[in-house]
Amino acid sequence: MLDSRANIALACALSALAGYVDGIGFLHLGGLFVSFMSGNSTRMGVSLAESDWQSAAQAGGLVALFVVGAAAGSLIVLGRSAYCQCWLLLVEAALLAAAALCHAFGFASTAIGAIVLAMGLENAVFQIEGGAGLGLTYVTGALVKVGQLLAAALTGGPPFGWLPNLLLWAALVAGSTCGALAYFWINLAAIWFAAGCALTLGAVVATTVQRKD
Repeated sequence: MLDSRANIALACALSALAGYVDGIGFLHLGGLFVSFMSGNSTRMGVSLAESDWQSAAQAGGLVALFVVGAAAGSLIVLGRSAYCQCWLLLVEAALLAAAALCHAFGFASTAIGAIVLAMGLENAVFQIEGGAGLGLTYVTGALVKVGQLLAAALTGGPPFGWLPNLLLWAALVAGSTCGALAYFWINLAAIWFAAGCALTLGAVVATTVQRKD
């Protein structure tokens, strides 16, 4: 999937977008995540051990919403239309814009729900037949691949095969930094920028598809 400069650029842009949104969500939720479900799962387990049922339910609810978003994203790309990535990014942009509107009208919990759905949805952008795909809202797998491909490079493999995955990680870190700064500036209204970014990426992908046609 990271087999061309265009795919690498799109994946890094989406990873940065996910990091941006997750930085905002992390600060707003006080330590929970809107895209990193491993962290939420650990938090849920710890809360269960502490008999903190409310925190466990909150973390579990975020995980469930993320799964629903991932399923919705898969349904969008199952048609294998040339424009499926465009449609998926358009839906993501709409969900993020809806989240920003919910925040503006005082529905913060609904806003968070829409954000989590959008993050689950995003992971289907590079989904391939059979359900496998490239994780864009978390980078643990990318870091594992960096290590594995570094080992391959040291034993005669491609010398820079690890670089695209390292770029994914760097993009997410950069995005989360920007998201935190934006949250400090304008609170959850910072999601408007994320919605605009998703919409712009969808337009760029659509233009690329048209050129290929």
